[in-house]
Amino acid sequence: MNKTLTLDIVSDVSCPWCIIGYKALEQALANLAPDIQAKITWQPFELNPQMPPEGQEITEHITQKYGISVEQAAQNREAIIQRGLSVGYEFGERRGGGMIYNTFDAHRLLHWAEEFYLEKQMALKLALFDLYFKENGNPSIHAQLLSVIEKVGLDVVEAKSVLDSDKFTVEVRQQQQHYQSAGISSVPAVIVNNKHLISGGQPTEIFEKALKQIANEV
Repeated sequence: MNKTLTLDIVSDVSCPWCIIGYKALEQALANLAPDIQAKITWQPFELNPQMPPEGQEITEHITQKYGISVEQAAQNREAIIQRGLSVGYEFGERRGGGMIYNTFDAHRLLHWAEEFYLEKQMALKLALFDLYFKENGNPSIHAQLLSVIEKVGLDVVEAKSVLDSDKFTVEVRQQQQHYQSAGISSVPAVIVNNKHLISGGQPTEIFEKALKQIANEV
């Protein structure tokens, strides 16, 4: 068997389970290679579309949004840290909490990369995860986004023109609406061949089993 699957990963750059899920998926694909390979595209989802520019302290935000205690939030954060380590991802500066920010401009850049520099979109997405989780960065600040653009070898001038305008605003909103209309209300969501949904930051073995089953049906 030698199959190539199309994977659309719906996610946000400030979603810890999205990077955890991706790292587990990456391990699964490594285990399945070369029989099963994947073409991966990242799709937009905002966890907090109404978040103001100044952001919000993350423990305050989590306790308000999910109705849990400060202690429960701390326990959940520690579980996320440990799960990250299990798939080889260190949350770095974000271990102790910090702030959560609006991510819409990051999604506009990811859409720009998908449309014109698809081979670089993966590097951009992973660098945006690192900006937020490892470097305690703010993905709503244009200077920080442009630093990431430069780091992954994309055109900084072109990216700045995107950020300084409303380019891809409509397209990103439409994509978000498309996936929400399809029933996706939490992320990560991995859509395989525009048909099969693998929801959540699943363990490696779950991704492996699901992808193998789907590939056998193709």
